[in-house]
Amino acid sequence: MTVEKVVEGEKEIDSKKFLEELKNVNEEYNLMREIKRGEQNQGELDNIPFVAKDAICTEGVTTSAGSKILENYRPVFDATVVERLKQSGAQFFGKTEQDEFGFGTFSTNNAFTTPKNPHDKERVVGGSSGGAGAIVAAMDRPLISLGESTGGSITNPASYNGVVGITPTYGRVSRYGLVDYANSLDKIGVLAKNIYGAAKGLEIIAGHDENDQTTSREKVQKYSDLEEKEDLKIGVPKQYLELEGLEEGVKENFEKSLEKFEEMSHEVEEIDMPLLSADYAVPSYYVLAMAEASTNLAKMSGIRYGFEMDPEDFEDFNEYFSEVRSEGFGEEAKRRILLGTYTRQAGYRDQYYIKAAEVRQKIINQYKEAFEEYDVLVSPSMPNIAPKIEEAKDMNPAEIYAMDTLTVGPNLAGLPMISVPNGKSNGMPTGLHIVGDHFEEKKILDVAYTYR
Repeated sequence: MTVEKVVEGEKEIDSKKFLEELKNVNEEYNLMREIKRGEQNQGELDNIPFVAKDAICTEGVTTSAGSKILENYRPVFDATVVERLKQSGAQFFGKTEQDEFGFGTFSTNNAFTTPKNPHDKERVVGGSSGGAGAIVAAMDRPLISLGESTGGSITNPASYNGVVGITPTYGRVSRYGLVDYANSLDKIGVLAKNIYGAAKGLEIIAGHDENDQTTSREKVQKYSDLEEKEDLKIGVPKQYLELEGLEEGVKENFEKSLEKFEEMSHEVEEIDMPLLSADYAVPSYYVLAMAEASTNLAKMSGIRYGFEMDPEDFEDFNEYFSEVRSEGFGEEAKRRILLGTYTRQAGYRDQYYIKAAEVRQKIINQYKEAFEEYDVLVSPSMPNIAPKIEEAKDMNPAEIYAMDTLTVGPNLAGLPMISVPNGKSNGMPTGLHIVGDHFEEKKILDVAYTYR
């Protein structure tokens, strides 16, 4: 038996039984966009199963990014992360549901279905990598699940589903083959049942890629050689403790997590980081992310790929483009395209986009100052437990965007972060969020391992 006793499941994985269970789980919870068993491979992962978020390209398998406009798109190549897992011996089993193009917090902005939380089918799975997190929780067998985060889309479903989710430093993992949301923010990471699974998955997919010039040549450490840390100095941004809407059960579990660190003789201190408040980080993130999204989605026009109509039925291509995009995009995608285009227009660019970029740099500087004194920063992963699906659908955009307050700061700064389960509230999981300095994935994994 290899690969840390088959990723701590203590038994070999039967490919046929895994496929049967995956189909049964999907029938109950609507977590998979497409189930397709790939070839068995040879390598150190020894056919450990993996799945990928619907925005990550997979050769010959639907890659729709949760959108009608890409409903029938089947790439002719694998994303680098998919290719690396296959080359390392992992076996592919399909694509997971998500919010359309990553635009959402609950995976309810999906053109095809609404995924259900395995802990309570009336509740959301989180987003935008909701299916990627929930499938890990729903399956009895270990697997590696590829997610993608722009503003917290790995931490969020990890917390809501009670699994481990690691988001790497920006540039640590190749984005080649990812359907872009916001180029300067997107990061592909891993969700798994345990810290070792997340560490091993990241270890395989990380590293420089000639197809993505934003990837770093920084050496990839042996993340899966987990070690317990001693004498940590842990910072707690006080703005997160003062967050409006922080549920009492979430706060109690977080305080217990801090007590646990202190009982292990680690030093825990509050730190003042004013730019992480909802008044600064959230607006900065959404201005930048929407501006980049509106640019990226300009190519979705019914010409090269995806949803299309008969151009002969329209007077000109402007009318054709408008009709295709009106029909193909969902409500939230249209909202973000409009807002993003607005903030990039002449006359508004300086007022919104440039200011948001300046705030982003100040947030990065604030983190750098914090990491001169602290090993890691911690907070609750999400301010609440997974809301009920109907409650989520009734929220207005401003309420939904505010849910990202705990995660947009480190995402703006391109920092590595990991969410690990830290208890339950009203029967639903909560998470502990651990953030480190750039390229300190090994450190935050070790801190999570120390906490476990």
